Amino acid sequence: MRMFKYVCKRIGLLIVTFFVIVTICFSLIKLLENEVPLGMQAVVELARREALGYNKPIIEQYGIFLRNVITKWEWGYSWHINYMMPAQETITPRLPSTLLVNAYSIIFCIPVGIALGIWAAIKKNKITDHIISTSVMLFVSVPSFVYAFLMQYTLGFRLGFFPVIVSSLHDAGGSWFTRTMLHSMILPVLALSFGSIAGLARYTRAELTEALTSEYMLLARSKGLTRSRAISTHAMKNAMVPVLPYIFGIVLSVFSGSIIIEAIFAINGVGQLYIRSIHLRDYDVFVVTSAFYTIITLASYILVDLSYGFLDPRIRMGER
Repeated sequence: MRMFKYVCKRIGLLIVTFFVIVTICFSLIKLLENEVPLGMQAVVELARREALGYNKPIIEQYGIFLRNVITKWEWGYSWHINYMMPAQETITPRLPSTLLVNAYSIIFCIPVGIALGIWAAIKKNKITDHIISTSVMLFVSVPSFVYAFLMQYTLGFRLGFFPVIVSSLHDAGGSWFTRTMLHSMILPVLALSFGSIAGLARYTRAELTEALTSEYMLLARSKGLTRSRAISTHAMKNAMVPVLPYIFGIVLSVFSGSIIIEAIFAINGVGQLYIRSIHLRDYDVFVVTSAFYTIITLASYILVDLSYGFLDPRIRMGER
């Protein structure tokens, strides 16, 4: 019952936080200079802008915006990127590419990061540990877009191993899972993964090293368990309790980093849409993409909190 109350409380806080962030994004983008474009459907466009309250104060515009979102799930219109298209529909065709490159990065970085962390902890203070720890400090200190530019220039442009930009859906034969599409995504996936692999390896090494020097490991060895059996049975189980929630943080870092990576590799995803909406001052598209990333962030934070209670029975959410 306490767990249920805790979940309901967190969901309520999520809704409030989401409302505050959307309010800030809406207000800030509206404070920029509002230039009304006169496109091919100028009369219809101006009529829709008037219906959305573009000629009224920001507070009234926001009231109309909230009413449309709650009653009709209408987030406004795109005036530049996809002329006269509903703002929420501009995200839909770009979701697959964003989700795909992020999913590949997460699937790649999690097992590699954990494996390197375990290896470094087991080989503590040996040459293997020093090499991994030094590499981790190097990779964790450099932003993902730096790796993107380096690999794009060396592996893509100079050596020609990979394309410098991700193939479009048309060039890939109309499927996201063709060999051409997967081959073109290797560079952005690697650029997104390096920092996450380094962070996860460092965190896993620290937790497992602490577990290996704990009293229960000494007790397990004194009972006759081999070192490998004690590690797999006791140390790994306890070390993974804080590591697994950390993985949800990896998801956040990958999604946030993909905003820049999509622009570098010309991926027609939500991240590139987000940047273009700022440059072109496509107000409603900016708000809906901000809402998209806000939902992912807040949901990940809730999953992190709840995972502690499910992974470790000693932790009871909602207890005082």
